[in-house]
Amino acid sequence: MTGRYDGPAIDPHHHLWDLSLKRHPWLEKAHIAGEEMVFGSLVPILRDYGIADYRADAANQNVVATVHVEAGWSDAHPLEESRWLDGLDRSSGVARRYVVRVPLDSPEAFRLLDAEADNPNVVGIRDIVSWHPEPAKSFAARAYRMVDPVWRAGLGHASRLGLVFDLMLYPWQMVEALDLVGAFPDTLFVLNHGGSPADRTEGGMALWRSGLRALGRQPNVRLKISDLVAYDNAWTPGSLGPVIEHCLDCFGPERSMFASDFPVAGLHASFDEVYDVFRAVAAPLSIDEQRALFFTTANDTYRLGMNDPASGEGENHV
Repeated sequence: MTGRYDGPAIDPHHHLWDLSLKRHPWLEKAHIAGEEMVFGSLVPILRDYGIADYRADAANQNVVATVHVEAGWSDAHPLEESRWLDGLDRSSGVARRYVVRVPLDSPEAFRLLDAEADNPNVVGIRDIVSWHPEPAKSFAARAYRMVDPVWRAGLGHASRLGLVFDLMLYPWQMVEALDLVGAFPDTLFVLNHGGSPADRTEGGMALWRSGLRALGRQPNVRLKISDLVAYDNAWTPGSLGPVIEHCLDCFGPERSMFASDFPVAGLHASFDEVYDVFRAVAAPLSIDEQRALFFTTANDTYRLGMNDPASGEGENHV
């Protein structure tokens, strides 16, 4: 056994928001109606979550840089989220780079993508395709967006601009996603949340395992192992371990990265609990493999430009 990784970490998936801006409809709706989503009641996170809050949650985990992923900012106010982030004090390394939202089937998609790509802090796009027949569990307004030629045209433009695409879906959409990633071999896709194993029945988990295996064979797909507690609310280290191990078996450490998805994952676990499980599962791997999971894959995928701790080129100052 190599031992637990204790070097610098990059968190490639978390969110920030200021509810006073009234720009997050999903949170506003949950506040008014008390609705639940796939991960349960949102009540505990219906509060502002800023850089200081994130740093407090992550204080024990040696996080030196992060990637902010779009937090459901209102489509009625495009481009605002990245500009809001630009105005924050990001000197700590939190929100060093952004994955922003552009609805790829919007008539304005090309213009918005051009504008976002002009910002050097923007490295990726996420336009969630997770559709569920139960509206409360659906993140997308309609099914089969990935086969829509208009949506695909938007994705093609994002790819030409050099932007990574963060892919959030449910396991029953993985066959559709397999066709998508094959049709865009030059696009780098990052599958979110371990492929979202939400259906915990035997059949549901078998579908997730086989779909993840197929996507793992595609060289232009990487994986974020994040917020698994959203789909396993009564989690234990013993229940999360096999899920993480399957993720690693399908993608390997060189194409996988650990991420927090805070504050959403905070509905079911503390930051330290999440990372303690990551460190324990990764401990038998080599130090280079662990470094890939906690640092190198994210640094490369999202062009963070951080010094590799193995390079001996000096320390990161964030």
